[in-house]
Amino acid sequence: MLRAGGFKRRSGVSSEIPSSSMADIAFLLLIFFMVTTVFRKEKKRHIDWVDAEATKKIDEKRKNILHLWIEIDGQVYINDQALADEDISSVVRPLYADNRELVVAVRGDRDVPYYKINTITKQLQAAGAVRVTFATRLEHRVMRPRR
Repeated sequence: MLRAGGFKRRSGVSSEIPSSSMADIAFLLLIFFMVTTVFRKEKKRHIDWVDAEATKKIDEKRKNILHLWIEIDGQVYINDQALADEDISSVVRPLYADNRELVVAVRGDRDVPYYKINTITKQLQAAGAVRVTFATRLEHRVMRPRR
């Protein structure tokens, strides 16, 4: 006698591993790694670093450091954007308002005149930036990856 309309009930678990969603998983992992990867924002500047007797490495997350570059000709760059001296305050102020942990790392050539550094520090004061550091040759050596 047949039960349930003639269908035979199968019991048991399949021993196959489903592979239909493997492409979806690989795609999601790819997107995850693309989104969480941090890329270098600044392009390399060729400057002659200032010497220092002692220095300290900045222990801040990369997102909390704003690199301000001053080249030998006096040109100022923030995030690879060339700025005039009088525009520094207007660029740094909103960045500092968004992130109170922001550290401005001034990275200048050793032959930049003092009046230029003084003008830039006054612009940073006007922007309300209270955490300012000056990069040196020794710090640059400390931060360089070991081989």
